[in-house]
Amino acid sequence: MRIDKNPCSSFSTSVICALLLILVFATQSFPQTPLTTTPIASGLSSPLYLTAPAGDTQRVFIVEQVGRVRIVKNGSLLPGNFLNIQTKVSGGGERGLLGLAFHPQYDSNGYFYVNYTNTSGNTVIARYQVTANPDSADTSTAQILLTIPQPFSNHNGGWIGFGPNDGYLYIATGDGGSSGDPQNNGQNKTSLLGKILRVDVDTAQGFKIPPSNPFADSVGPRKEIWAYGLRNPWRNGFDRLTGDFYIADVGQNTWEEVNFQPANSSGKENYGWRLKEGDHCYNPPDSCDTLVGLTDPIHEYSHANGCSITGGYVYRGCAIPDLQGTYFFGDYCNGRVWSFRYAGADTTEFQERTSQLGVGFFNISSFGQDALGELYITGHNNGSVYKIVPDGVADQCGVCLAVPGDANASGSLTLGDILAAVNYIFNKPGFPSCGFISNICWLSELLCRGDWNGSGSVSLPDVVQGVNYFFNKPGGPWGPLPSGLCCRPIP
Repeated sequence: MRIDKNPCSSFSTSVICALLLILVFATQSFPQTPLTTTPIASGLSSPLYLTAPAGDTQRVFIVEQVGRVRIVKNGSLLPGNFLNIQTKVSGGGERGLLGLAFHPQYDSNGYFYVNYTNTSGNTVIARYQVTANPDSADTSTAQILLTIPQPFSNHNGGWIGFGPNDGYLYIATGDGGSSGDPQNNGQNKTSLLGKILRVDVDTAQGFKIPPSNPFADSVGPRKEIWAYGLRNPWRNGFDRLTGDFYIADVGQNTWEEVNFQPANSSGKENYGWRLKEGDHCYNPPDSCDTLVGLTDPIHEYSHANGCSITGGYVYRGCAIPDLQGTYFFGDYCNGRVWSFRYAGADTTEFQERTSQLGVGFFNISSFGQDALGELYITGHNNGSVYKIVPDGVADQCGVCLAVPGDANASGSLTLGDILAAVNYIFNKPGFPSCGFISNICWLSELLCRGDWNGSGSVSLPDVVQGVNYFFNKPGGPWGPLPSGLCCRPIP
């Protein structure tokens, strides 16, 4: 939110102006909820991914590498396919149907997008549309947006997803394969390989180049490029609250890495491959510390702890409030799972979750998110999908965890709630917009509960009402609402 006027000029109460100038916030800490996993589907053919359309709390969609998309609806795996394009897909190894993304307005336009390797082994980005039956896609509506030639069979990337802040489609591509990036595609800005691409699909045919893409006005570099220097980004994810972007890049011989792009990035990051593998020299094998303009990973691990990273997501669900802001990722080879928090400087609270989750016995091909932000793990070799859930503790979805007006979740109404509201209004660090999930009670989205006047958003009039409440200003009563955004049950 942008404030174009000095708010103090609109208020006569000096207390309000003082609060607007203080702009501080408190950090909440919560005990760790024990975790486990529960299977939600089995008997699948090499599941590679799980996702759901925004607002669809009844279904999750599972990608099978062979070229099918299945649906789990209200806890049951449906017998048919949502999509079957097996005849278009080359499968096996690192090829197949690799990615799925629903348009942000899927509920009204029915558009979804897939990333697959065709029968020639080349990467295809295509759009499809759902039929009148919400559990079945119309294969006749296929529209190919982009085809990228692949020189080798491996390193196809495959993830696609929509940015939560800009609505553009992001596409992750590998470096083209073989070993060591022999064509140097990662650093070659005239190639679409080894990149994160960013395109605008809200056009009748194909796609448009967003004018804010870093090479949109350049001669030579491909205009679709958003970031580059990647080897094989295998599963990436936006933090749906902040818009920060986590990119897990599979290493060559020694290092696996997690890269990061802040939500306010203007693109053009060079994540280093093939100059570096993780934070270490690769080609050239030494003296890479003299190189400039590279963005190093925020986390790496050696092949002593695994062999192929599988990226995940920042938890933004409602079932396990103390996990808010925690990034999960794993390793394909040994099935280990770890988590950490990242606030723009250093990773903190690093923790291995393998034993706790009861995993480690299957190849982790992906993590997934449902519409509520709950996390899932797909087992590539055992054909099963698991949901991460609290162990022995009731989930908190639909539970009102604070009274309306308790913006900082302290359990009572204090001046700290007013300060938190001010921080939110002025976009101070840690208080981004609630966006499309403002009707859910989230411990990290503290301001989603600061709607004192019931307008449906948090704005300066809410601050006024809060100050009036605490100082018993004339014209009341100024008590908190009997119900509010925080207390609306999740459907």
